Amino acid sequence: MIPHYPDSSEITMELRPVLHPMFKTLSGGISEFTFANIYLFRETHHYRISQLNQKLYLITGRDADQSFFMLPFGLPEVRVLKELFTRYGSMKALTPSQAEQLADLGYDVSEDRDNFDYLYSREDLVNLTGRKFHKKKNQLNLFIRNNECQAKPLLEDYRDDALHILEQWRRRQDRPGDVVAAAEALEKMWPLQLCGGIFYIDGQPAAYCLGEELALGTSFVIHFEKAVLAPEFRGLYQFINQAFASILPDKYETVNREQDLGDLGLRQAKESYHPVGFVKKYRAKPSHQD
Repeated sequence: MIPHYPDSSEITMELRPVLHPMFKTLSGGISEFTFANIYLFRETHHYRISQLNQKLYLITGRDADQSFFMLPFGLPEVRVLKELFTRYGSMKALTPSQAEQLADLGYDVSEDRDNFDYLYSREDLVNLTGRKFHKKKNQLNLFIRNNECQAKPLLEDYRDDALHILEQWRRRQDRPGDVVAAAEALEKMWPLQLCGGIFYIDGQPAAYCLGEELALGTSFVIHFEKAVLAPEFRGLYQFINQAFASILPDKYETVNREQDLGDLGLRQAKESYHPVGFVKKYRAKPSHQD
C-alpha cells in the first residue's frame, strides 16, 4: 500500500488503518504527528510518504521552495540518513532524542522555536486560579455576565453550525490560512476520530474547537479553533478556553495548543496563558550548509 523508498505516494484516507495505530504509540506529543494532521495538511505542505523498512516510514514535503523530510517513527541507518539529507536538504520536527543523535553524527541541529507546541495544564485552564490568571478570569466573568452561553460536544448534528462559524471567521481574515484544512476536518471528523466542542452565544453559533488526544492519551491537542469575531463578543476566546478544558476528561493532564509559527501577536497571546512547558522540536541539515 505504501511504496518503498525512493518511490512515494500521496497521503490518502486508505492509509489511516496503517498509520493511525503507529502514530498512537508515539509518546512525544508532537502535534504534527497524528494521521489527521498529516492528512489534513497534505496539500499545504505537499506531503508524500515512503516506506524505508517494515517499521520506518518517511514523510517528505515542501514549503515554498524548500523541501524537507520527517521521520516520526525513528531514524534509519546512517547510510540512508545521509542520502535523505542529500536529496531533501533538511529534516524537521525532530524530537529531542533525534536531535541529540543527529548532533552526535555531525549534523547542524537547531531548535525550531517557531514550531514549539505550547502545553497548558488542563486544571489551570479550567480553574484560572492565582494572580497570574486574574485578568483572564475577569474577562471570562464579564463575558459570561453579558452573554447567555452554551457549550455542546461537537457532534455531526452541529457540523453545519461549525461550518457557518468557519465561514464567518474566514471573511474577516486577510489570508485564507488553514480554512481548507479546517473545513475538511469538519466534513471528516468522524472517520478521522476528531472531537471537540461548539459554543453558542444567545442561541447563535459563535465558536468551535476540534482536536484529538496525543502523548499516549495524556494530552489533548487542539488542531482548530475558530470564532465569530465581533466587538460584542469580547472575552469569547477566554470562554472557549475555559469551557472546553472543563469538559475534557480528567485523564488529559495537558492541553496542547500547537505552535505560534513565529507570529509575535500569537506568541504573546499563547504566553499570556502561562504554558507549563513546550513540546520542543528541532531542525537539522548537513553541517556544510549555510
